[in-house]
Amino acid sequence: MVYLIVLLCTIVFDQLTKAWVVDSLRLYESVEIVPGFFNLVYVTNSGAAFSLLANFDSPWRHYFFLGVGSLAMIGLSIAYWKLRKVNKYYTIALALIAGGAAGNLIDRVRFGAVIDFLDLYVGRYHWPAFNVADSAICVGAGLFLVLNIFDVRNQEVKEQK
Repeated sequence: MVYLIVLLCTIVFDQLTKAWVVDSLRLYESVEIVPGFFNLVYVTNSGAAFSLLANFDSPWRHYFFLGVGSLAMIGLSIAYWKLRKVNKYYTIALALIAGGAAGNLIDRVRFGAVIDFLDLYVGRYHWPAFNVADSAICVGAGLFLVLNIFDVRNQEVKEQK
């Protein structure tokens, strides 16, 4: 149940923030929030993370990303089903990743590209714009990695006893 709640909350928050950006800003408009560090921008990304393959002009690119996103959702659901009893935090990590993947997949189906709007920078050096879904994927993946590190260490300690 926790998996479904976290997944749905992630999707809803992601889609609500993107709808707000689309309604509030013009495409490519930027609003400074924290000078020298953070802007809200309205950009689209037809590629993968960090605009990977965005310049690859092929009608198949869109379908490739839809397929990858769909396969990711299936893989994450299988991983959840297998890991749900190992550690309750795996449930949260996988739900964040799946919710983020679903949020970006929804954009690809609706708009043909992902809406990004968070722009972090220092001086002229900008991190590629991202969104709530991307953040959920990163936080979920980070949590998953940390859990795996602790599980490996706990297993090693048990084996030494």
